[in-house]
Amino acid sequence: MTTSVARKERLVTLVLRPSSPPVACGIALAAALVLIEIVVVLMLKRIAPENAFGAVFLFGVLVVSAGWGFRLSIATSIASAAAYAYIHVIESSESLVPAVVVFLALALLTNMLVGQSRLRAVESARQNRRATALARQQASLRRVATLVASRAEPDEVYAAVTDELAGGLGIEHVSVVQFDLVHFDPVHFDPVQARSGLDSSTLGTYVVLAGRDTTEGHRLTPGERLTLGGHNVCTAVAATGRPATIDFATATGDIVDRLDGRGIAVGLGVPINVDGRIWGAIVVGSTESSVEPDLQDRLTDFADLLATAVYNSETREELTRSRARVVAAADQARRSIERDLHDGAQQRIVSLGMELRTAQAVVPEDLRELRQSLDRSVDTLAQIHTDLRELSRGIHPAILSRGGLAPALKTLARRSPVPVSLTTDIPVRLDDSIEVAAYYVVAESLTNTAKYADASHIRVTAVVTDGDLTLTVSDDGRGGADPALGSGLIGLQDRVAAAGGTLALNSPAGEGTSVTVTIAASTG
Repeated sequence: MTTSVARKERLVTLVLRPSSPPVACGIALAAALVLIEIVVVLMLKRIAPENAFGAVFLFGVLVVSAGWGFRLSIATSIASAAAYAYIHVIESSESLVPAVVVFLALALLTNMLVGQSRLRAVESARQNRRATALARQQASLRRVATLVASRAEPDEVYAAVTDELAGGLGIEHVSVVQFDLVHFDPVHFDPVQARSGLDSSTLGTYVVLAGRDTTEGHRLTPGERLTLGGHNVCTAVAATGRPATIDFATATGDIVDRLDGRGIAVGLGVPINVDGRIWGAIVVGSTESSVEPDLQDRLTDFADLLATAVYNSETREELTRSRARVVAAADQARRSIERDLHDGAQQRIVSLGMELRTAQAVVPEDLRELRQSLDRSVDTLAQIHTDLRELSRGIHPAILSRGGLAPALKTLARRSPVPVSLTTDIPVRLDDSIEVAAYYVVAESLTNTAKYADASHIRVTAVVTDGDLTLTVSDDGRGGADPALGSGLIGLQDRVAAAGGTLALNSPAGEGTSVTVTIAASTG
């Protein structure tokens, strides 16, 4: 049933064409049909001389009315009426007026009916095109919106937008650009002067983030930087913050030179506004002299999605930088406290202990109780010194600053109450934030294992490969570790994330716990 309906629709569209072929073709076809009709009628007259066969002459009128405009169909009607009259002249001596009047009336009625059908076909085709274009646009927007919602990288979203516009919506040339308006002064921008060639040295630039073109030779390359200035779409959008449409024949500037010979007739651009500022633009070019009326609205929809993607990316980057600054400030404070303890309190305790030993040495032997009291005081100071050293090590390990990550991990392994197998391959010093994050991951993991895991062995691996530090701490304990229970893993995740890495926890019940950290290992 569906196939039959589709065939019927195709047949109607073929007969009642929504767009007319060239008029010359219509004239030639009309003349040919009239001649064929005359021949056919003359042949039929031999079989049935008493019939006029006037309906045959309406066939040409029907065909021309369905395919061409009203004027050509009227001319065809008159020609068909003349042919009809000619047949009557050579075949009958009766009056021609009634027959010709009736024929013309039928021909005009045919023109009107077919013309109305043709108008309906045109409107139906227009509505179908609009519905199809809208459906394609909505599908394209959904695909891009899905990328934005899944927090895809901006570069992936830029490429998706150009692909959807160039491929899915059939736009010939499309690019996504980002403005650098450091030296651009929209207040003093003069579009009249720009038409004659504005001095671009005082303006900003823009970089191509993604581009698509239906021809290979004129594609803009991602990363390509062009200068604002002149009379072109990018300059107009950057200056006004509003959509702009410019006839390419009157355009000037770097982009015009870059696309010279492409055959673009008109350019259209819409701004990408991010957090109240003009961030960039979507720019399209067409070889047609005009663009579809709703193209600007379509581009604006994609520009809004791009703005959302850029804003989300910038917010995440700023959050990461802010978190890194907080962690760095805390680490710096730890270093300062550790230095103060080492250079201040600990040194004073050592000096006091030495002074007490000196005093003890000069105490007479008969003052046994005083000598024992001084001895206890020295032992107490020694214990305080040990406690302060352990405290300062917990605040910030001095060995990490002096020797790097590998020696610091060896120290942690030696101090662990649970036996540790340590494997390290760290050929260079890493950035301070990376070393501190890795150190505290191992320290916290060893502490958790000793307190909660009931493990007999721990394996620690720290390796730098392909520019990444991979750190793994695994044990053979009871497993079942849950960051929500206050084990300190949440803080470690934040610290690792601030250093630009990821932390993964695998702790099935009864099968031990494994903590894996991966950080891009920039060297210090």
